[in-house]
Amino acid sequence: MSEYRYELKIPKERVAALIGKKGETKREIESATKTKLDIDSVEGDVFVTGEDSLGLFIAREVVLATGRGFNPEISLLLLKPDYVLEVIDIRDYSGKSKDTMQRLKGRVIGREGKSRRLIEELSECYLSVYGKTISIIGTAEQAIVAKQAVESLLKGSNHSNVYKFLEKKRKEIKRKEVLMEDGE
Repeated sequence: MSEYRYELKIPKERVAALIGKKGETKREIESATKTKLDIDSVEGDVFVTGEDSLGLFIAREVVLATGRGFNPEISLLLLKPDYVLEVIDIRDYSGKSKDTMQRLKGRVIGREGKSRRLIEELSECYLSVYGKTISIIGTAEQAIVAKQAVESLLKGSNHSNVYKFLEKKRKEIKRKEVLMEDGE
């Protein structure tokens, strides 16, 4: 069998989170995905190798999520088959302006984190605002909804309209789940 390899770069300050206490997180990722992680803690380089391409892809996603500011326990949700990682680059909305980027991050986070918390609650996803990105972890359907909400805020939509959108989508998803349970 041939071996595959990903080369990733994560912020140096996130390396410790990826490794975990006494290497626990690193070992958990390796055993769950049947991959090997080589981590250069000085440069922030992570080499993911393995023979199983799906395991390799999932390990890459977990490494990227941890690098984007997620707590490793949340990143490890990506081991579940229905969970995905979405990453939004704030520069796509702010251009090169650092002031605009800060303002947009503030819109997504909200006063005392209220906006971020509401998006997380209503979409049932996890959000991480870190560096130049906003990342989302959730089931595929929920992550799409959360991404639409975040992008709406980045484009300047009113918070109240975004929350109404999220509430409507949440009801639709719940209704679908009930119908699927009844149909089984």
